[in-house]
Amino acid sequence: MTDQLPSPRAADVGRRIGVGLMYGLWKPRVLGAWRVPTTGPVIFAVNHSHNIDGPMVMGVAPRPTHFLIKKEAFIGPLDPFLTGIGQLKVDRDTTDRTAITRALGVLQNGGVLGIFPEGTRGEGDFASLRAGLAYFAVRSGAPIVPVAVLGSSDRRGRLIKALPPLRSRVDVVFGEPFAAGDGSGRRTRKALDEATGRIQKQLAAHLENARRLTGR
Repeated sequence: MTDQLPSPRAADVGRRIGVGLMYGLWKPRVLGAWRVPTTGPVIFAVNHSHNIDGPMVMGVAPRPTHFLIKKEAFIGPLDPFLTGIGQLKVDRDTTDRTAITRALGVLQNGGVLGIFPEGTRGEGDFASLRAGLAYFAVRSGAPIVPVAVLGSSDRRGRLIKALPPLRSRVDVVFGEPFAAGDGSGRRTRKALDEATGRIQKQLAAHLENARRLTGR
């Protein structure tokens, strides 16, 4: 399976493309990027209220990132493009073992895995988390870095309905890394449920702090 893992070089190409697009179309303000560990496996837990959240984080993050992205996004020319820049296709309607194996492989190789723990776009407030984030964090032992994207869902002054106003400010706030597990190494359903509870508290606290910091 290792030959099917996305390469860090591909993700770095995606990062360079993201930098150009995000800074060309909007005004990203990045806070706390220094908190991201410079080496070793890391999981970005990103709130999700708009389609540009993933590309925005991919472009401004200090390290190349492999995002788990719903298979519905891999349509037409986007399929080879997203695959070519190291992103991971996941079927959310089933236990997608191929996606799970590849995501764990990214972490085992010391890379950065990006996850939208809410599972789909919503209010972007981390109010409802799926268990996938806890599974990857507990299984791999990788620290979670909470990431708040604020301003991407602003509906005022939009020229294009599906996008935030061009040249508007979008804040991306990276939080302190934290461990999801309790140190016991348990991977039972109960342990994952407990880890999900801990994660939710941490992410909600980071989001509240990010809003206070940015005035959003």
